[in-house]
Amino acid sequence: MSVTYDDLTVEWLGYATARVAADGPVVYTDPGRYGVLDDYWARDGDVVVVTHDHHYDPAGIRSVADADATLVIYEAVDPERIDRDVEPIAALEADYEVVRVDDEARVDIETDDGTVPVWSVAAYNEPDGPCASADGTVPHPEGFGCGFLFSVGGRTVFWPGDGDALEGFAELDVSVFLANIGGGGIVSDRHSAADLAERMAPELVVPIHYDTFELLAADGEAFAGDVAARSIPVALDERSANQ
Repeated sequence: MSVTYDDLTVEWLGYATARVAADGPVVYTDPGRYGVLDDYWARDGDVVVVTHDHHYDPAGIRSVADADATLVIYEAVDPERIDRDVEPIAALEADYEVVRVDDEARVDIETDDGTVPVWSVAAYNEPDGPCASADGTVPHPEGFGCGFLFSVGGRTVFWPGDGDALEGFAELDVSVFLANIGGGGIVSDRHSAADLAERMAPELVVPIHYDTFELLAADGEAFAGDVAARSIPVALDERSANQ
């Protein structure tokens, strides 16, 4: 199942992985982890974006990336720090074009089907925000990860990665908002994501990154109802995060 918006399609493959395509380039967000791509080998991705360590999965990247794909990976992603057995980024660089970015970058990716502009933005949990402990410790501190905007089919898609629904996001010019609603004390929940959607006023909201495991349990239908009540178009891709 996928969400279709004019000539744009958004398919949520589980966890933080979305496939976004129009009449040309295909972009994937944070592919893999938790078995969501175990039986998925499309390898049609022209651009793959990776926001932070928790979403870095080389096996997932390889399952979606075309042979000529460009991987846009946040500069702080560090396989040596990750407590999983993962390939180093150098191994990916041997097979793909890899671009490392900070959280204020713009890169224009040339593909066989056109140019894909990609922008990075800061994404994190605020030390006095809803995901902070009493001492200000947060699971996603500033500088640990980023969010991405990218343009396909004449529309700008925003994937905020992991963190809070930051005030600055509302200033972004966004056509399609891939809303992170997983909550769990680690990322924005459905209520703060709906509030952000209202301030951002995108053309379409598609929630992802929820229900993959118990900590990320969220009511997608309730979120959709909340957003729709604010007169913002919203669509659910009910492809379960456990598939």
